[in-house]
Amino acid sequence: MTFWGSLGYSRKRMISRVGWRSMSSILNLRGDTYDLAAAIQADGLMRGYAVYDNKEQGVKVSSPGLEPLRKFLENDTVDFDKHEGMFFEVGLHTRALHGAFLASTVRGQGCGGIRLRKYNTVEEYIRDGMRLATGMGRKSALAGLWAGGGKGVIAEPPRVQVNDFRGTEREEAMPSIPEGGLEKYLGTDNVISDPFYRQILFQEYGDFLTSLRGCYVAAEDAGVFVSDVDVVFSRSRYTTCISVEKGGSGNPSVPTAAGIVSAMEGALAETGMGDLKGKKITIQGVGNVGRPMIRYLLEKGVSSIVAGDVDAVAVERARKEVGEVSEVDIRLITSSKESEDLWATECDILSPCAYGAVLNEESIQKINAKFVVGAANNQLKDPHTHGELLHDRKIIYVPDYVANRMGIVNCANEAYGRVGRLEHLEDPAITRHLDHEYEFGVYQTTRRVLRLAFDENIATNKAADRLADEALQQPHPIWGHRSQQIIDSLVEDQWHTCKSVAE
Repeated sequence: MTFWGSLGYSRKRMISRVGWRSMSSILNLRGDTYDLAAAIQADGLMRGYAVYDNKEQGVKVSSPGLEPLRKFLENDTVDFDKHEGMFFEVGLHTRALHGAFLASTVRGQGCGGIRLRKYNTVEEYIRDGMRLATGMGRKSALAGLWAGGGKGVIAEPPRVQVNDFRGTEREEAMPSIPEGGLEKYLGTDNVISDPFYRQILFQEYGDFLTSLRGCYVAAEDAGVFVSDVDVVFSRSRYTTCISVEKGGSGNPSVPTAAGIVSAMEGALAETGMGDLKGKKITIQGVGNVGRPMIRYLLEKGVSSIVAGDVDAVAVERARKEVGEVSEVDIRLITSSKESEDLWATECDILSPCAYGAVLNEESIQKINAKFVVGAANNQLKDPHTHGELLHDRKIIYVPDYVANRMGIVNCANEAYGRVGRLEHLEDPAITRHLDHEYEFGVYQTTRRVLRLAFDENIATNKAADRLADEALQQPHPIWGHRSQQIIDSLVEDQWHTCKSVAE
């Protein structure tokens, strides 16, 4: 019996409750995200894939129900860049849509965090996965890491109330959760705030990850906690960013914040604007990265910080951590329209540190800053159009994957052990990326990208893409293009029909 069945949900009732379309419906990329899960199940399967066939120079899908996805990818000129593979599985118990996206893996296994968030359409889900995987590959390449582009994406399940789970027998041990409980972070009206459900969800993802045989190595990303990654790790060795107690590197947010500050310093130096002392900074998002970044900026002597977030809890937590700093003008705001307020704030550097796609035609016109340097992934809604728009407005944009690399640096080589105390960033394999003299460090990479952009009068994201894509063609010195071999083996062995993770 499935988990849902144990709660009294028949298959028919489950589909009706969450609003899926008829199982015989045709996949519509602009339809509900879970139409993708329905399309896979309409073919009598729980798994599906779309891979790029280098011999045929085209996309191959696992079953007829995904044919619309194949056509979409082959006609897309915005985000699809011969992505090596995207794999999907419908959770056996939760019916959640699990996904793994792989971009270029010539340098090594696809590495990147698991993201859990709500998507409105199948297209939005697919595009986010592709962009994130591409960005992770480029990020690792510019950092000099032997890793390729990968990303895990779980589409937040349709609305099911936590009350549906209360009163049911819970035989499995409850996972550890952040202090204050998940409800503090996720609210009380959705099943994803229920610890028992999350344990089942991430156990499923761990099994899904194991079934992919190591072509993708997972970590933590937005909507996912270290405790969740520990659950994944309990089912799959292909996991990083696990807790310190289990020998991992834990939450990479603090080193990520330090890396953003280093990128700011590189941008200022390359443009002859000195250092951060006396500069005005605006931050969108005061979560796991934005909050510690405030402390680093204060240490650098900035003159003012304006930071906002739609989450009042996050703002209050930042306010308590920052405390009173009389010599610096600090303003922390909560607003449902905080991005609109912050975009127009006059400052030296605007730092987007929430979700991506925030730099678009409308927001770019409002920006009143000389630089944009932030932690959010995929900040440009359309890299081709909006990178040029920033260039035309003479706003110097440091591409997100140039600035926010420290998360992957922190956990990429976790299995090789750790030097020194983690909380003090003592490991030279990590701290060298914050050294202004290190060739592949954040500071020098930022300067190199901007120098190329200025010399050729091109958008900074184009300059970064060129440097990263050149580096991505360098094969792993030991394993070569092994992830592609693994993907080929999954297709040959008909992974989508397998019933066991070990098949």
